[in-house]
Formats: sequence, structure tokens, C-alpha cells
Amino acid sequence: MVNTIFNRAAGQTQLIPVPALSDNYIWMVSKDGHAVVVDPGESAPIEKLLGQYELVLDAILLTHHHGDHVGGALALQQLTGAPVYGPASETLPVCDHALRQDDIVVLENLDLRLRVLDIPGHTAGHIAYFGQFNQGKPLVFCGDTLFSAGCGRLFEGTPAQMVDSLGKLRGLPLDTLVCCAHEYTLANLRWALHVEPNNTVLQQRWKVVQELRGQNLPTLPSTIAVELDTNPFFRTQQESVSGAAEAYAGKRLDSAVAVFTGLREWKNNFK
Repeated sequence: MVNTIFNRAAGQTQLIPVPALSDNYIWMVSKDGHAVVVDPGESAPIEKLLGQYELVLDAILLTHHHGDHVGGALALQQLTGAPVYGPASETLPVCDHALRQDDIVVLENLDLRLRVLDIPGHTAGHIAYFGQFNQGKPLVFCGDTLFSAGCGRLFEGTPAQMVDSLGKLRGLPLDTLVCCAHEYTLANLRWALHVEPNNTVLQQRWKVVQELRGQNLPTLPSTIAVELDTNPFFRTQQESVSGAAEAYAGKRLDSAVAVFTGLREWKNNFK
């Protein structure tokens, strides 16, 4: 998959989801022989690309401390000398630049300027990187907080924190590319169709994603606009979603946090 979409044309910026482990993506941005990677859960797939395409690794970005996101960071740094950026309040295997809300990461060789967003919930110190590439196209590297048609489980944070974090992401420009870290879209949509069986946009998304996965192609990046139309966790104020969550919970859910909590429990138990 990577070989077919990689392009070394001068001035061309590439955004590539590199498959890793069982269902992770390590995001790579490359331009003019330079690259940055986000959440390298293992080093081997990135080492292969760096060698095959003669790329210089300028930086390694981490969103949170889970092993499937940081497992390859130390090996890649030892191989390339690339600096590692990550959340200030989490324990990481390596981190040269500790980041908090509104910190800026500037990668001049890649023409990238990324603003840090604190988005706790999945973990206590989870961060995202929001910026622009390719002449102003917005994108966000959101780790395991937001998935296409889903969101991360709450391992360390609270429902209220996750609602606030999703609210930050929900408010990004509609055309923002959503670069999340797992290929969960098909399973998430299967659940979302139980929440909103009459959502025609969701039904169409299901068909498109089935075709992509049938060809072993990535379903990502998504966009904020797509998530607003199809992701139940972005749609807690829609009556179709809140009503379905209340039906599942068997009680009235009188706030966005309560609806989110009901949806998260439903998704946790969905098979």
C-alpha cells in the first residue's frame, strides 16, 4: 500500500498511514527527502521507508504513553538522532520536548507548524497536534482520542474530560483531516448503525468503508465534517443519538456527559 502512494516529486508533501502491529497506523509526513512520524508503535516499518526512499527523519511526535504508540520511538531516535516530542504529563520511553496546550512544534523542512491540544480522557495526559500542510490543508493527529465513527476507551480519564476533549476536536475546521491511530472504522460503523439506523450518510459511509477494507486499503484520514455526520460521539445532542442512548441505558440521560457515558458503555459491550 505504501509503495503505491509514495511520491518523491520535488515540493510534494505526502501524508501516509503506515500500517503497524495488528491495526495501528504510524502517520508519516514527508517532503523533499525529509520526514516526521507520529506514534511509532514499532520501528521496523519506518526504518524500511527511511532506507527505501532515502529520507531524513526530522522528528518523532507522540500523543500518549501506550506501548503501541511509543514502542519504536527509542530505536528510531537511536538510529536517526531525531528529536522526540510528547505530552509533558506522561511517562514516555524517550522525550526531548515536553508539550502542553498551545505549545507549537515547527518543522521547517516539512513546512509544518503544529499546535498542541490537551485532550485527556483515553489517558490522563493525551495530546493532539493540529496544523496545516499542502498550502493550508488542515490536519490533526489525534492518537486514540477520536476514531472514525468512534472514540477511545477511558483508561485514565473521566467522561467529562473526554466530552471536553472531543469538543476541542469537534470545533476544528470541517475540512480538517482526522489522522487517528487505528483502523477501527468498519467495526465502529457497524455499531454506529445500531445507534442511528436511519442515518443515510452513515449508511453510505458504511458502503464506502466496506469497499476500501475489501481491497485492504486504509479508511483514513477521515474529516471533521464526516465525523459530525456519522460519529455518535460527535452527535450526542442529536435526538436520534441521545434517544438511542437512553433506550440502551433504560433511563433518562439529562446531559451531554450522561449521553456520552451511555454511548461509551454501549460501545464497550457491543459485539
